[in-house]
Amino acid sequence: MTSLTIISENTVRGAGLLAEHGLAYWLDTGTHRVLFDTGQGMALQHNAAKLGIDLGAADAIVLSHGHYDHVSGLPLALAAAPSAELWFHPAATELKFIRSAEGRSRRISTDFMECGDFGSSRTVHRVSEPAEIVPGVSLTGGIPRTNDFEDVGGPFFLDDAMEHPDPIADDMAIYLTGAAGLSVIFGCAHAGAINTLDHIFQQTGKLPIDTLIGGLHLAAASPERMERTVAALHALAPRRMIFGHCTGAHAIHRLWNEFPAACVEMHAGKRLGICDGIERCC
Repeated sequence: MTSLTIISENTVRGAGLLAEHGLAYWLDTGTHRVLFDTGQGMALQHNAAKLGIDLGAADAIVLSHGHYDHVSGLPLALAAAPSAELWFHPAATELKFIRSAEGRSRRISTDFMECGDFGSSRTVHRVSEPAEIVPGVSLTGGIPRTNDFEDVGGPFFLDDAMEHPDPIADDMAIYLTGAAGLSVIFGCAHAGAINTLDHIFQQTGKLPIDTLIGGLHLAAASPERMERTVAALHALAPRRMIFGHCTGAHAIHRLWNEFPAACVEMHAGKRLGICDGIERCC
């Protein structure tokens, strides 16, 4: 049985756990363990210990993209799991900026990722194509932007002068298939949730969707994008949707109204079964 635990997220339930703006997941297939994203680092080690998770048991550490709220805990994770293989898209090591509400540039990449010193003895996979991380757990690789309504979700740039938009080519998701269908774990879905699903269907065929979980970066979505995203999700009819982090309060409210039977609260400390139709929470 495959289980997923949210180690770090913007919100939290559970005595003694910490919340932070970021994401980190622990995926346990029964034979292999994957740490997907590392949050900002403040909550990673603390919450893992509280949840009974041994980070040193990770077979793989995977990064959804290079933004600080997903990779700042990486030095800690690498130190805890010296034999874990590291997976990320080559563009995850680029300089990254966002334009603030005041119009100023703010760097959202990290020195550690840009330096690229992940240890000489560690196996590092810089991947842009779909790949199997451990048996039964796959990584999308770079995600083609094929529809005309999804964008990267905000004013992201590759330079401090904000002259070169960042396509966030490093955005990737993890997916699994099982008896209950397809489950997809997003970081921020900067490539667009529907683009991501279409890309996965190219690899798996169009399977029923069991679970979608993660951030969708819809806080700044246009009305058209929101309407078309909702319409696409209705057509796909996921059994369970667990959205948080960067999805945005208004978007989460809309999704809960549209899919009241499918939506489940997302928070640090949550545990659930993947692809087996079983939900377990703490």
